[in-house]
Amino acid sequence: MKHLQQKIIEFRDARNWKQFHTPKDLAISLSLEAGELLENFQWKTSEEAVRENFENMKDELADVVIYALLLSHELGIDLEEAIMDKMKKNEQKYPIEKSFGSKKKYSELG
Repeated sequence: MKHLQQKIIEFRDARNWKQFHTPKDLAISLSLEAGELLENFQWKTSEEAVRENFENMKDELADVVIYALLLSHELGIDLEEAIMDKMKKNEQKYPIEKSFGSKKKYSELG
């Protein structure tokens, strides 16, 4: 993940775009790109959306990840470590014996 993040930083820095990449603006861009990904599903079933928009979905998902990596870099967050920490929290919230096969939120599990 660090190698990928470094390639993105190099691309950005070669274009002198760091000046535009404040945490606020990166968070906004991340949300906008997630919205563009979501737009591929509007008024379609999942199957239709994937069949009709797969290539665009790849591009939009890549944009989401790029902005997430840029934001984590600007905030000094080790994203790999943050993901592992979050998975540990999720394991506590969603124990297998209570959540297996369930779509319930952790607060609804008995």
